[in-house]
Amino acid sequence: MSNTALISIDVQQSFLSRPFWVEDDVPAFQQNISQLIETCVAKNVPIVRIFHVSSGPFALESGLVTPLDWMPPQHDVVFHKHVHNAFSDTGLDYWLRKRKISKLLITGIRTEQCCETTARIGSDIGYEIDFVTDATLTFAMTHPTTGRTLSARDIKERTETVLAGRFANIVSTADCVAALSAM
Repeated sequence: MSNTALISIDVQQSFLSRPFWVEDDVPAFQQNISQLIETCVAKNVPIVRIFHVSSGPFALESGLVTPLDWMPPQHDVVFHKHVHNAFSDTGLDYWLRKRKISKLLITGIRTEQCCETTARIGSDIGYEIDFVTDATLTFAMTHPTTGRTLSARDIKERTETVLAGRFANIVSTADCVAALSAM
C-alpha cells in the first residue's frame, strides 16, 4: 500500500464557461496530468478527485461539475469543496489519514488558487507535498491597481517561489513519474 496519493483539483467542465479560459496551455497540462494518473493507476497510488461547487457554472445543477472530457476516468474517491482548499469542508484529511497517506501530489486548476491553497493547508497539517507545477493549469491575470498583466508562466513561477522549501517540494511530471515508477 502506498503512502502517497494524487490529488486532482477542479479539473472540471465548469471552467470552460469562464471568460478567462484559453486553450494555450491545455495540451501540455492534459498530457502531464494524464500521465500522472496512468502511472498512479499502474502503481496502485490512490487518485483523489476534487470538484469545486458554488454557484453559476460551479453549481451541481449546472451539470458542469464533472471532469473535463479528456480526463482519464480513474479515481478512488471524489470530494466536493466549497472553499479554495481541498481540506476545510470535504473529509479529505480523514480519508487520507485512515489510509495512512502522508504524501500528496498536487495537480489541477488553478495553480495559484485552489492548488496552492491546498498545498499550503496540507503542509500545515502535516503532509509532505509534491507540487507538480507542470500538471497544474492557470491563466493570465491583471493586477487590479497597476494594470500589469501576469502571464500564466509568471503566476506559476511566483507560486513555485512561495511554496518551495516552505510548503512543498516543486517537482516536474517527469520526476514524479520516475519516482512513482521506482516504487
